[in-house]
Amino acid sequence: MLTAALPRLQKSLKTDQMDNHQPPDVIETRLWIEEHVWLYGVLKSDLNIGPIFRFPDLISACVSLIFSDPEAARQIFGFLGTDLVARSPNTPRRREAMWRPQYDLLLELQRSPANRHPNPKFQLDHLTTACVALCRLSDETGALVLQQARVNMAQRFRAEHVTQTR
Repeated sequence: MLTAALPRLQKSLKTDQMDNHQPPDVIETRLWIEEHVWLYGVLKSDLNIGPIFRFPDLISACVSLIFSDPEAARQIFGFLGTDLVARSPNTPRRREAMWRPQYDLLLELQRSPANRHPNPKFQLDHLTTACVALCRLSDETGALVLQQARVNMAQRFRAEHVTQTR
């Protein structure tokens, strides 16, 4: 697992995984506590059965759901600029993980012109939290998140199968 927060550790982990010829599949992120509590509820929900999805699956599902909308950047920065910015910057965060494809989406957004001067600069934890918060706003039950986790899992397994058969 790579961490987006610690470049030295990231370099060390990259070297270890390069020695094994395996790309890092899971990236560490942070999630603001309010969204973590909701996502924990989805994790423990009676809807989360067969298989039981864990945080990397659930966070990645939230990112995928938001990015399925062509207006994803507008939605995310809208939430950040109105709701998240109103919270205390000292709000606790929980360390969690997400799958690499969804991290790559957030990384591209983080590097986008919308996150450059003269606009405020938002970090990975802000972007991740926004995706989870927007999913919560659209479906408090988390059923859509769980369905997207299934879709993401199937896509990962198909991609792994294609890679292994080459």
